[in-house]
Amino acid sequence: MTLTDPRTTPARPDLAADFLAGTVSAARYVPARERRVVAASAPLRREPRPDAPLDTEALACEAVRVFEEEEGWAWGQLASDGYVGYLPVSTLGPPEPAPTHRVAVLRTFIYPGPSIKLPPVSALSLMAGVAVASVEGDFARLADGSAVFARHLAIVDHALADDFVSVAERFVGVPYLWGGKTSLGIDCSGLVQLALSAAGIEAPRDSDMQERALGTPLPITEEFKGLRRGDLVFWKGHVGIMVDGANLLHANGHHMATVIEPLAVAAARIDAAGAGPVTSIKRL
Repeated sequence: MTLTDPRTTPARPDLAADFLAGTVSAARYVPARERRVVAASAPLRREPRPDAPLDTEALACEAVRVFEEEEGWAWGQLASDGYVGYLPVSTLGPPEPAPTHRVAVLRTFIYPGPSIKLPPVSALSLMAGVAVASVEGDFARLADGSAVFARHLAIVDHALADDFVSVAERFVGVPYLWGGKTSLGIDCSGLVQLALSAAGIEAPRDSDMQERALGTPLPITEEFKGLRRGDLVFWKGHVGIMVDGANLLHANGHHMATVIEPLAVAAARIDAAGAGPVTSIKRL
């Protein structure tokens, strides 16, 4: 038995992914069934019930490896960052068509046809995927017949920005939501992961994973000297992005929103609240 992180290891005492046979102990091992998110977003929860903690969200067209479907819940692993949990079966569909484009604006509507006068049927957040079948005037017609304003989309695998901080800045004012990853609600590490992804940089989901995986450590000085735009500041269970040498952008539970504020102010408040001092500062 190898100790592994349960957040990214598809293994339970009764069931595990077949590729983990010989690595983890389980009653049986099963191959994955490929699925794709067909909802605007899908909650990934820690347990198979609607009131279980929200660990993260999968966006439209995201690929999911499913190992079990039972009583309306799919237990699986997100292909993008490896996170494991339970998603509603109703949010998943066949693996094809794969996304051809991603949403390049904070939020956009899906219409039943190529007209702004039609009542929208849904809305997609930044980095959600769509499969474009054709372009009709100002609209991209999707594979299911619905339509999205074409200039709100970018081709898959094309970075939306060179500066990931500029992507994160779009979320200022968005409400804080534990486990959230959309413009309706987002948490600190979800903001970092999404912004980096939009700039073509892969990042793990949670702040402790990001602290281990991203960047080069910088010295932590008493007055936080020498920082620059794009530096990541970590606490135990929290992360923020420097927008310049003095100010921090972060989604946080104090403001219940994504805000920009002086790093010194945020650090003093977080420490006083019991979370402790800054644990590291990383430069990408």
